[in-house]
Amino acid sequence: MRDPVTGLLFVLPMLVLFLIFRIFPSLGAAGMSLTNWNIGGEWEFTGLDNYARMLDDPTFWISLKTTLVYVAVYVPMTVLFSLGTALLLNAVVTMRGLWRGMLFLPYVTSFVLAGVIWRWIYEYNGLINGLLAKLDLGPVMFLERSELVLPALALVSAWKGFGYSMLILLAGLKAIPGSYLEAARVDGASAWQRFRSIVLPLLKPALFFVLVIETISGFQVFDTIYVMTGGGPARASYTLIYAIYDKGFRGFEFGYAAAFGMVLFAIILIVSLIQRRLLGRENT
Repeated sequence: MRDPVTGLLFVLPMLVLFLIFRIFPSLGAAGMSLTNWNIGGEWEFTGLDNYARMLDDPTFWISLKTTLVYVAVYVPMTVLFSLGTALLLNAVVTMRGLWRGMLFLPYVTSFVLAGVIWRWIYEYNGLINGLLAKLDLGPVMFLERSELVLPALALVSAWKGFGYSMLILLAGLKAIPGSYLEAARVDGASAWQRFRSIVLPLLKPALFFVLVIETISGFQVFDTIYVMTGGGPARASYTLIYAIYDKGFRGFEFGYAAAFGMVLFAIILIVSLIQRRLLGRENT
């Protein structure tokens, strides 16, 4: 028993922090979702009333649809960015550390700063419309058009967050034995055939991890929307996390906001289990 106890002692500080700041608040939110908790700390047990109210609330369905659309745009964009840059870095021979640091730099900047910068880029007199004007193309109001706001926000989040996933995939590429690729090259396999038949299958565990964390990140998007659009225009960027903020910290309906949070938790859990099922249990 000495080895397990020793290991437990080493992880105990982080385990305590995880329980205090993750598990206990999650359990508290689950309990709060069954009450009408208000800002004064007064509450009354209401059972499933908040969930029944949610099903009749158009705001919930709008935020759910917006979140799903955003995730459908953001996740493939980020995974492709990450995989593409990881493949390029893996092929680079000189100054690899410099390029890796430059590509990772956006990840360590704050979402608020990224949102402010990209809001200026998207503005009427911003960088993109300035370039379009030189091409005699009309200005495009990216953040004021309902059909463009979610792809525009997804691009900002992908630019901000792809660096971490890039490093995970780069580590996965480094773990692939070079002898496999060399043997395939000697046998006459093209670059695409080597990628499809060797690299991609061996990269599945890293891809699964990236897919899961980016999916969770997509469902939890808030900072970019808060800074750039405030849920607009006409609630076109009104996601579930923004609805939780709106109901809880603007409407002071903490029990109702917690119910939104529990539904979001259930959706993320189900999506993660589906992803694990599709990619295969052995690759996780």
